[in-house]
Amino acid sequence: MTTILVTGGTGTLGRLVTERLRADGHEVRALSRHSEPYAVDLRKGGPALDAALAGVDTVVHCASSPNGGDEKAAGHLIAAARRAGVAHLVYISIVGVDRVPLPYYRAKLAVERRIEESGLGWTVLRATQFHDLMVTFLSKLTAPPLALLPAALSDQPVEVSEVADRLAELALTTPSGRVPDMGGLEVRSVPSLARAYLNATGRRRRLLEVPLFGRTYGAFRAGGHLAPEQAVGKGTFEEYLARRFG
Repeated sequence: MTTILVTGGTGTLGRLVTERLRADGHEVRALSRHSEPYAVDLRKGGPALDAALAGVDTVVHCASSPNGGDEKAAGHLIAAARRAGVAHLVYISIVGVDRVPLPYYRAKLAVERRIEESGLGWTVLRATQFHDLMVTFLSKLTAPPLALLPAALSDQPVEVSEVADRLAELALTTPSGRVPDMGGLEVRSVPSLARAYLNATGRRRRLLEVPLFGRTYGAFRAGGHLAPEQAVGKGTFEEYLARRFG
């Protein structure tokens, strides 16, 4: 039986990865900042992190924050994993981290590079945005009666449970390096996603596309965050909305 540590193990993705691995009979430790018995702030590291990694074969690194600290957290995790003799580090990243100059994406790319240079066996999976993140985005944009949407922008949301299944699968294989990206079933315009969200929540809004400017917007508009050639997801945005709001 493999002993696996999942960082961010109580989060949206990590919780599902933990459930799937436990269902397969593996010993899984769910690490997060506030969840005992493996309550660890990766940005600080320390003896509690070493204790959490003792006897661990594989780490699935799901913990992440758009508010910063990912690189420092990865440094502490990698150092502790080396000390513990961890054989395999699996990391979930984002499609487009090497093409979109968003600070959070740059931090994720930096973490990828740290892992590649760590000396550990490693696997990196990049996925497109989850359905729930798209709902958060659209809920803010459609709050006013006139919803201003970024012009000429598309997205390719993917079902988080499908990404969890893939990560669990990768955790139980040998280190594979950078594996093929994982994209949602459909590349959709933001207005079409907004209309689906409004229909599901029973609201009416006027939608107006507004052009934005800057390198980051240009990269998104060019599709740097999309993986149309890897549209391997199965669940649609409408199916997700029906479960959440139905």
